[in-house]
Amino acid sequence: MFGALTGAASAADLAPPPAPAPEPALPDAFQPFQVRLRAVGVITTSGGVLQTVPGGAFISGGFKASDAVIPELDVSYFFTKNWAVEAICCVSYHKVYLDGGNVAPGQQAASTWLFPPTALLQYHWTDYGHFQPYIGVGVNYTVYFSQHAAEPLLNSVAIQNSWGVAGQIGFDYMIDDHWGFNFDVKKILMNPHVYGTVAPGAESISGQANLSPWLIGGGITYRFGGPAPAAVVAKY
Repeated sequence: MFGALTGAASAADLAPPPAPAPEPALPDAFQPFQVRLRAVGVITTSGGVLQTVPGGAFISGGFKASDAVIPELDVSYFFTKNWAVEAICCVSYHKVYLDGGNVAPGQQAASTWLFPPTALLQYHWTDYGHFQPYIGVGVNYTVYFSQHAAEPLLNSVAIQNSWGVAGQIGFDYMIDDHWGFNFDVKKILMNPHVYGTVAPGAESISGQANLSPWLIGGGITYRFGGPAPAAVVAKY
């Protein structure tokens, strides 16, 4: 009897078996602010019309702008885990060519820099763990600056700033609550009015360009601004 009691007491003194290690947690903490840095390919479309003023004689079937690769910065604010607003900022340089028509098809007509700030309302899906796809729609305002006519075709050129609609689809793959990778495709409608002169004191031209680029890019996501993790107190 005494031996049985001694054995029971010894068993009671043994440490309990260690608990199994917890599985890695999926990104879950709410981080309301987000910054992304992407490398983006700007792929323009072609179209529009260009004609003389006031006669209206046909000159060109529109314009085609050169493509470009640029860095892009965007900043987002999440109202909830699903809804966010995003603002993107970048600049790009493009040469503009005549596209079709009866005057110098394919010849460069101008060059310009673009500054296209865009704001989008987004919905993010959070039911797939690390993989978090989203869609967005918004508005764009493009500023065209440092414009130059390509002589001898044009003596002067003026590309007017333009408003347009923007759409977006993409995904983030979050490594943890803060860091992740991003892939994103945007379409921005850009249809600026174009004015110019063929030669000093000669015919003026007027038209509209259909540039409307695709922006395809990928980069790094960083989220921040959520509550600090609670302190862990070890018990011995």
